[in-house]
Amino acid sequence: MDQKMIESGTDGGAVLMPHSEVPASSGGVGAGVLMCLLSMCCIQFGAALSSSAIATYGPAGATWLRLSFAAIALAIIVRPKVMRYSRAQWLGALTLGTVSALMTLSFFAAIERIPLGLAVAIDFLGPLLVATLGFGLSRQLTWPLIAGIGVLLLAYDGEGWVGNLPGILFACGAGTGWACYILLTKKVGSAFKGFEGLSMSLIIAAIVATPFGFASAVPYLTGHGLLEMAGLALLVPLLPYALEMVALRRMPTSSFGILMSLEPAIGAFAGFVILTQPLTPSQMFGTALVVAASIGATVFVARA
Repeated sequence: MDQKMIESGTDGGAVLMPHSEVPASSGGVGAGVLMCLLSMCCIQFGAALSSSAIATYGPAGATWLRLSFAAIALAIIVRPKVMRYSRAQWLGALTLGTVSALMTLSFFAAIERIPLGLAVAIDFLGPLLVATLGFGLSRQLTWPLIAGIGVLLLAYDGEGWVGNLPGILFACGAGTGWACYILLTKKVGSAFKGFEGLSMSLIIAAIVATPFGFASAVPYLTGHGLLEMAGLALLVPLLPYALEMVALRRMPTSSFGILMSLEPAIGAFAGFVILTQPLTPSQMFGTALVVAASIGATVFVARA
């Protein structure tokens, strides 16, 4: 990749990393922020509502069912032109689909083992890294640092760090996948028309997850279970992935990454409301810090 492409933030026309001077209209950023908020609420409340599905089908089985339902529904709506895509488009969709599957498998394996708020806090380190790299070593680094402190407070219950090693490792894997997912979603979204790239990546994600989840899910499926999983697939991943792909067309990757600092706060709130996982005063303060960092970063980008 030559220096000119690196400086422009592109690789043959597909965005790789945001440029700090890319202009963003306030309307575009505002719409992107709203889409991100809706996406995060869908993901976290969908995850909190998935406890019974995970208990029934296992994390891998629940993940496979979600991805399969989402892939089928979107393929019916979008009708991707499978035979007409270029090699570059196929490669992008294959990469994004594989990353999405592994990220989702890791995340649901994590929340089976550790509290939702902690899993999301660790998971957030991925987009925080994207935000930090995108902003560069400048005063904008203040926002990721504030958000990072808030994440650490959310992961501490006042007496010690909560969780176990397997759950933490799965959450770290999900965070790594999330960082890659943000960059790949922006690139794939710009390479396809409409939601065709998302549709192809979901089909691939469902195929990748099949060896992990098919055997643990199929023996326990019932009519009620199919309806339940279809509804959960709408919350995670179909609606969030669609919203995020559109949002990433409207805002820089760094802005998207730091806005995701709201995710641990929403995850902690969802865990408190639905799973009755309590919040300590220090965790509430951590929530306030990540919210402040997200608002500060978003206002800065809108004024840039």
